[in-house]
Amino acid sequence: MTLTALRQQLLAGETTPTAILARLAGAIAARDGRTGAYLSHHLEAAMAEAAHADLSLPLGGIPIAIKDNINVLGQPCTCGSKFLSENYRSPYDATVIRKLRAAGAIPFGRMNLDEFAMGSSTENSALQTTRNPHDLQRIPGGSSGGSAAAVADHTAVAALGSDTGGSIRQPASHCGVVGLKPSYGRVSRYGLVAFASSLDQIGPLTRSVEDAARILQAIAGPDPLDSTCLDVPVPDYLGGLNDGVKGLKLGLPQEYFGDGIDPGVRRQVEAAVQALAAQGAELVDLSLPHTAYAVATYYVIAPAEASSNLSRFDGIRYGHRAANPADIADLYQRSREEGFGPEVKRRIILGTYVLSSGYYDAYYGRAQQVRTLIRRDFESAFARVDAILSPVVPTPARKLGGTAIDPLHEYLSDVFTLAPNLAGICAISVPCGVTAFDGGSALPVGLQILGPHLGEARLLRIARAAELNA
Repeated sequence: MTLTALRQQLLAGETTPTAILARLAGAIAARDGRTGAYLSHHLEAAMAEAAHADLSLPLGGIPIAIKDNINVLGQPCTCGSKFLSENYRSPYDATVIRKLRAAGAIPFGRMNLDEFAMGSSTENSALQTTRNPHDLQRIPGGSSGGSAAAVADHTAVAALGSDTGGSIRQPASHCGVVGLKPSYGRVSRYGLVAFASSLDQIGPLTRSVEDAARILQAIAGPDPLDSTCLDVPVPDYLGGLNDGVKGLKLGLPQEYFGDGIDPGVRRQVEAAVQALAAQGAELVDLSLPHTAYAVATYYVIAPAEASSNLSRFDGIRYGHRAANPADIADLYQRSREEGFGPEVKRRIILGTYVLSSGYYDAYYGRAQQVRTLIRRDFESAFARVDAILSPVVPTPARKLGGTAIDPLHEYLSDVFTLAPNLAGICAISVPCGVTAFDGGSALPVGLQILGPHLGEARLLRIARAAELNA
């Protein structure tokens, strides 16, 4: 059931928070062995919270699964890495967790992810493989693959993920659920283990747009613990959710509908676009001319920030520590060699290179300049339209095993999702149909809707209209 439907049952006295948790635990026991979405779950602690849940609160009594790079007091926070999987327990709650609790929700379950959120398939997790519940031989997407797979497989009511370059929207598309990336600064990042600090954002994965709006309502807002979190009013995301799209202008960027898109994906996305037009939206052709540089720009900026952020994992303060080091340099080197996986090492090396003396201006400095051009493209577009429509990814979920063969191909699969992070705007993936792909059965396709910075209220309204016609 959706979060909204469960809330109605709770308020009507037709179920209880403990009964919901018991049903979830049964579903996890029955099905998670095949999908591998959960790294751990703490039923006894959640049951204790459920027994005292305040049903008068907006999310009272609802369990929410948490991506395992968001800190929850006393629970593991492995980031899908050997570095933190041995004995680390979080000493505090992330701000989003405090806000969920304040809204009555119950954090329940630690969800698998690509190591330190670096990847688009969840195959980079050092701990286990997560599979797409629609086809167990395919990826669920990433890096929030565990969160998306659990919501799609009905082993979670809803979940939190993080999105640095598409890590909420891409797995949402592949698993057939709703995935919302809020604007940069709308939701606090305090307590999210940093990958790329100028790109990361926490958001919900849910079974409906209304559920996503309810969770965003709870977690959005200022936070003195995060200087990048904006002190601006939070709109009522539910108030105008069903106002429709009549009179709105929706942009179709030519760069997002070019070659390389699977015909089935194109067909489903174009049908969703026409359905919005039939509801009264005006379609506007436009151009985002610097889109071609988004992948290269992202893969300079994100690894550079990752290289800096991951320098704190040194084997001394917490996490994995190499045994019997010869000296301090040996401790650093072997702890990081043993603790980090291949994709994390690849990005640290790349990031360190572009920040190094003699290369900083040529790579990192220039990438920041191109980032500004990408942001201005969106600003110009949103002066003409209310939102922008596109595919989420060029193809449905591929078969397991491709990342190790061709990591560059994996990077290019994020071509439609990276630019919104570089620009700091809001974006959502909404299921818009299914299509056969690569010899497999019907696989989900997502419609991506992009909105201006802090434009989540209208974004959700358009997403709701698209959902009703999917």
